[in-house]
Amino acid sequence: MWADIRSLIDIAIVSFIIYRILVLLVGTRAIQLIKGVMILTVLAGVASFLRFRLLSWFLGNALLALSFAVPIVFQPELRKMLEELGRSSLYKRQMSDDEAEIRVKQISDALRYLKANKIGALLVFQQEVGLGDYTKTAIPLNASITEELLISIFWINNPLHDGAVILDKYNLIAGGCYLPLADAPEISRWFGTRHRAALGITEVSDAMVFVVSEERGEVSLAVKGKLSKNLKDFQVEGILRHYFVGEKVVTGWKGRLHELKELFWAQRKEPSAGELVK
Repeated sequence: MWADIRSLIDIAIVSFIIYRILVLLVGTRAIQLIKGVMILTVLAGVASFLRFRLLSWFLGNALLALSFAVPIVFQPELRKMLEELGRSSLYKRQMSDDEAEIRVKQISDALRYLKANKIGALLVFQQEVGLGDYTKTAIPLNASITEELLISIFWINNPLHDGAVILDKYNLIAGGCYLPLADAPEISRWFGTRHRAALGITEVSDAMVFVVSEERGEVSLAVKGKLSKNLKDFQVEGILRHYFVGEKVVTGWKGRLHELKELFWAQRKEPSAGELVK
């Protein structure tokens, strides 16, 4: 009986490790390599089963060569993956309330300033799905999250102000990021390029995005291809707190957008504000 339980625990641990590695690789060019290696492995197995000795020899040597080439060619991705593992809650304590409040204040104060001065901005918060395809062509920052830096990035005439900033719970990862635009025909003409970019990235990932409109001077939230307009300051702060310390946002938005909406939207006094646009 104990042997069966131990085997199940063993399988569960290995499955979790493989899952976490794949999650960290999604959104990077390394995931394409994984697919290629899997195809070669399957072909090698079939060749061995059919006793194709020349093909088995060739595929075996190809896989052996890849085992030496991968650490060299994909050194940046591997380093980033190990850094992300080091940041994982599995190895690192959960962010304290004080640490979260500092980040919430820095970001919410920056959004409040940008909104008041009608400075357009696009802040993409990375979650489980990696956004490596969009950061590798942008300007790497790897900087601390501060109000002053966020404001300066989107300041008019700054070379990075037209692109998006991608950040996670710990750092500003990259600036000047260009995102895919949502082009669904049902999208309202109300949306500008920033809002379409916010919707576009949330259609292909689990990221959440804050958009500051320079025309209307308001903050909107994009999640899973949907946009909530004209958020109040307390709503922005509450959503940020969920991102930094709340399990609902850290583990992804799928199936939980309604809970988040109900939590904050119920406090609104204006029934027309914060309309969910499809």
